[in-house]
Amino acid sequence: MVKTKLKPILPSLREKKRYLAFEVISNHKKPLNEVEIAIQNSVLSFMGQLGAAKAGIMVLSNKWNHELQRGIIKVNNKHIDNLKAALAMTNHDNTIFRSIGVSGVLRKSEEKYLNEV
Repeated sequence: MVKTKLKPILPSLREKKRYLAFEVISNHKKPLNEVEIAIQNSVLSFMGQLGAAKAGIMVLSNKWNHELQRGIIKVNNKHIDNLKAALAMTNHDNTIFRSIGVSGVLRKSEEKYLNEV
């Protein structure tokens, strides 16, 4: 039995992604798992299951700043506006989700939006 390695997907065929930096505004600091659940519920209620699947939304857990209550979400480049609208319409425990900015490179998004005060 010979194992053959799969060919990598050409860059022109890959899904393009963007990184949306967001901020949680609340009376008390929220843990990441609570924030993720609120975002998922909001996206599902706004876009539905098919829209959420096409958007490919992923909250990056290793990019969560607990002190500043900021994080980064990876999303398909065609669904950025839908994600922003879903975040704006989130109503979870008197919490406001504010989008700070969008970048095409994770490192630049992290440098520019997560660390500033």
